[in-house]
Amino acid sequence: MTTSPTDLRRSGLPALTLGALGVVYGDIGTSPLYAFKEAFSGTHSLALTEANVLAVLSMMFWAVTLIVSLKYVTVVLRFSNAGEGGILALLALAARLTRERPRLAWITAMLGILGASLFYGDSVLTPAISVLSAVEGVSVATPALGHWVVPIAIVILVCLFAIQSRGTGGVGRLFGPVMLVWFAVLAAAGAASIAHTPAVLQALDPRHALEFAVHRPLATFFVLGAVFLAITGGEALYADMGHFGPRPIRIAWFGLAFPSLMINYFGQGALVLRDSAALANPFYLLAPQALLVPLVLLATAATVIASQATISGAFSITQQATRLGYLPRIPTRHTSATERGQIYVPQVNWTMMVLVVLVVIGFHRSSAVASAYGVAVSGTMLLTTALVAIVLWSLPGRFKTAALAGLALVGAVELLFFVANSAKILEGGWFPLVAGGVVFVMLTTWKRVEAILHAQQRRLSVPIESFRALVGPEITRVAGTAVYLSPDPRYVPATFMHNLKFNKVLHERIVFVSVVDADVPRKGDLERTEVDVLEPGAAYSVRLHYGFMEEPDLSWGLQLLRRHALSIDPQVTTFFLGKTTLARPEKRGPFTWRRDLFRFMQRNSPATAEYFNLLPERVVELGTRVSI
Repeated sequence: MTTSPTDLRRSGLPALTLGALGVVYGDIGTSPLYAFKEAFSGTHSLALTEANVLAVLSMMFWAVTLIVSLKYVTVVLRFSNAGEGGILALLALAARLTRERPRLAWITAMLGILGASLFYGDSVLTPAISVLSAVEGVSVATPALGHWVVPIAIVILVCLFAIQSRGTGGVGRLFGPVMLVWFAVLAAAGAASIAHTPAVLQALDPRHALEFAVHRPLATFFVLGAVFLAITGGEALYADMGHFGPRPIRIAWFGLAFPSLMINYFGQGALVLRDSAALANPFYLLAPQALLVPLVLLATAATVIASQATISGAFSITQQATRLGYLPRIPTRHTSATERGQIYVPQVNWTMMVLVVLVVIGFHRSSAVASAYGVAVSGTMLLTTALVAIVLWSLPGRFKTAALAGLALVGAVELLFFVANSAKILEGGWFPLVAGGVVFVMLTTWKRVEAILHAQQRRLSVPIESFRALVGPEITRVAGTAVYLSPDPRYVPATFMHNLKFNKVLHERIVFVSVVDADVPRKGDLERTEVDVLEPGAAYSVRLHYGFMEEPDLSWGLQLLRRHALSIDPQVTTFFLGKTTLARPEKRGPFTWRRDLFRFMQRNSPATAEYFNLLPERVVELGTRVSI
């Protein structure tokens, strides 16, 4: 998250709308830098004729209208998980609705995790294509500096990733005004060009796109990959819904972003109809020569904002995946004392920086990155549509059939876009697929092995109802409180059994604490705690509930137990933590590599005490080695 939603909400709807303009529309707002040009350049480029220009503009207008305006702004924003959006929030909502149907629940999980995996590829490509396309304006202003485009882009990107640890709250306050100026410039430059060639407005008629598709189906198939670039970033509307709410996002879209984008695209089309040489870079050549340098600087600022949105999104989706059990505990730092959404994940940040720099060096030009970009985004959009359809199917409603029919139409168009983008796999489209595949394997491996380990432990566990039978009067008691972390509140934790077996001593007061992962984004403090009394004054079972967008803080959670007349001071309490490790297999098989991957991820995850914010000197860790 890049701005403070609390501050914005206090300021009312105008401030929320301005904030949404800066955070939500940074990605799609910078698409005019490269989308229109891409249709007339590259391996399968169209000839520059009036009919082709009108057909491409018509496809862009109706694609944005159908997928962004209709699907995302009108329909998808209605599907929230306790006010939050994004593909993992949607996955949690769909999983809750399909819990009673195991096969559908499994399909839902695979769709959501695959979509999240592709998002990581998107979050690497967005900074690369955005910053490269902006800096390429340098070569338009001063052709002699063309060979400096890649070095300048790398410096900007490295600086962007380097400041992530400081947080983006202060910078985020500037995002809205900058993007307001950006969209105003888009509209002004496009309108001036349209005024010289108003005939370009004929492209609003969908018959130009339909006739082109009917008479030239193969050319249509290839040009759809470029047309799709006009809607990349549309998924951010849903992902950032929890930050601003649906109404400000809708107002910002229909009030400024949508008309400004379309005016600029049509202005670029009018320009190339007047001057075919402008096809070299129609966006920058819309501007007078005297304003070219300021436009390059403004475009660079806008692309940094677009990049920041996807970087923050990668941090958020990592946190959500961790809380939903698809990743190990990854170190996360909060960069704001007041806003939980402002987080920094060092491992993700530096990994992304290396990958983004490699993409810039490997592809050199924004048009080359565009070949890879569409595959990731079209795949994520298609999977989002599938999850929304599952949610809609699972909910009651009179208009469900009509809504599903509309989603099927949108899904068919998105499938066509995905297939068209897949034609560019050999030109760079392989990158997001490989990156997404690697992430998908990591997420599913961790979830699967963790489930197997928990199932094994559960078979050997003692039900919590049998606790009294375990602690007879012959066991020595020592003063103080012992807290045992329990993965399942229905059973006595293995750490308790190990301590009882080997040390043969117990504390006077015993508290079993289970951190329960909720399938909603956040839990209020009043509904966070549950306490069962196992033995009055001596033994308790505690459940602390945390949403998938929260970081569990046990020190604070235990203080909330005072309202249950249970006072625990973390400074003088002993915490018993368990650590289950996977033993090396005796014989190697076809899936041994997944065990090795799990062990690697486990070794590189932080200590449990660090993750739960416990004092290391108050922690006793008991380990178990398991073979599967």
